[in-house]
Amino acid sequence: MNWTLEVVVVPVADIDRAKAFYSDRLGFVVDHDITVGPGNRLVQLTPPGSGCSIVIGEGVVPSMPPGSLQGLQLVVPDVLQAHAQLVERGVEVGDIQVMGGDPDAVRQGGTALDNVGFVFFSDPDGNGWAVQQISARA
Repeated sequence: MNWTLEVVVVPVADIDRAKAFYSDRLGFVVDHDITVGPGNRLVQLTPPGSGCSIVIGEGVVPSMPPGSLQGLQLVVPDVLQAHAQLVERGVEVGDIQVMGGDPDAVRQGGTALDNVGFVFFSDPDGNGWAVQQISARA
């Protein structure tokens, strides 16, 4: 039996600001923006090519304060290109970091960054994201 992770709830303070960040800045696709009832609005967004979406909204998970989710991770085939795209779109993103690999991997680029090349950023509420390069999977 396959167990697939399909949705992660991301706690935010301002739904419209978060929706704009994820769709306009990060390029996530807006799948749904629905109001179920008073105090209950759900916005589902999916990163391009992903099988897992995020949900932001009101009345989703009241016990999670905005900005409390850390360690969300996206995977891209080219972290140099992803970093450039984030900067171009106005996302405050850190420099490319090499985690446990050849410290010269950033200069080498390409597959030298596979599994070890990362960039980090936060959404407007402080939810923390990592972007890791994996250009090929076994």
